Amino acid sequence: MAEVVKPRRDLYAEVTNQIVAALEAGTPPWKRPWNPDVAGVSGPINGTTGRRYRGINTLLLGMSPLSFASGDPRWLTFKQAQERGWQVKKGSKAATVVFFKKVEVGEEAAGTDDDGDRRVVPVLRSYPVFHASQVEGIPTYVPPLPEEVPWRKPETAATILDASGIKVREGGDRAFYSPTTDHIQLPPHSSFAGPGEWAATALHELGHATGHPSRLARDLRGRYGSQAYAMEELRAEIASAMLATELSIPADIPQHASYIDSWLAVLRRDRRAIFAAAADAQRITDWCLSQYPAYRAAQDADAEGDNIAAVTAADEPRPSIPASVAALGPMPTHIARRLNPQPAADAASPPPPPTVEETPTWTYAPR
Repeated sequence: MAEVVKPRRDLYAEVTNQIVAALEAGTPPWKRPWNPDVAGVSGPINGTTGRRYRGINTLLLGMSPLSFASGDPRWLTFKQAQERGWQVKKGSKAATVVFFKKVEVGEEAAGTDDDGDRRVVPVLRSYPVFHASQVEGIPTYVPPLPEEVPWRKPETAATILDASGIKVREGGDRAFYSPTTDHIQLPPHSSFAGPGEWAATALHELGHATGHPSRLARDLRGRYGSQAYAMEELRAEIASAMLATELSIPADIPQHASYIDSWLAVLRRDRRAIFAAAADAQRITDWCLSQYPAYRAAQDADAEGDNIAAVTAADEPRPSIPASVAALGPMPTHIARRLNPQPAADAASPPPPPTVEETPTWTYAPR
């Protein structure tokens, strides 16, 4: 009998197909239903370490209705629940998150480097996670106090814009970013339904502005209708939603059908495009939030804690979490990161900066 060979799982295609299906249904996975009684107070976090899920995993978990069934942002693996003495409810359906695992390959698999040695390549892997509402015995989620996250308010958008050093001009009926003059144009405040809507639009345009050569140095030369233009709009759209989640403001900027169609065309053409867009969106989000003094100070404290942990990790075992503390639920992110430091991701080489003649205007017309 011939051996049955199981086809290799294509995670890139699986994830892309999920995103495409959500877009076709009119429910972009990066936009949450804005109900202050049930909306999560942050993006998804791990229920035992307190670490945030980032990039593409933010979108994947955002597609689960459980993300908005309560204000609880926690997800965890079956093993993590078991280790805490908690129980995943029978019949619970897991969500999927992905990560890159470094795998050593040989000459016959993927070639060799200049020295003829085997080399390490990143390979996409997945694992299932369950929402806190599917876990019996998990402590009730206690959201952070307002003084612990002072950036979670609509006024923060104005502070971030001021700190960014980017010129903001007010007037007219369009919102856009011009790479040529490196300025953001916004309609008058009175044109918006409220401060949250103004903030969401301003942050969307700020997302485009991060592509300037003096910031994150993305190639902004794509003309309207091109794949490059669609990708830039996609990453800015996802980033503005991530920022809105962190700042607790509505992410309800309407998008014309042409934008949705252009995103679908890009995703159907390239199964890795959504991964690149989500990764860029995370970088945009991190850059924008770092402009807020209190947020930057919290990140600096985290980095200092990581450095201390990295120095001691070589000679001492990683400290464990006391059961008495674990029983209280997930630790705040800044504490969890100090106990479980992660290596920084390799920075990608920036693309060549656009010339003045080739730069488009990134615009959005409020409806």
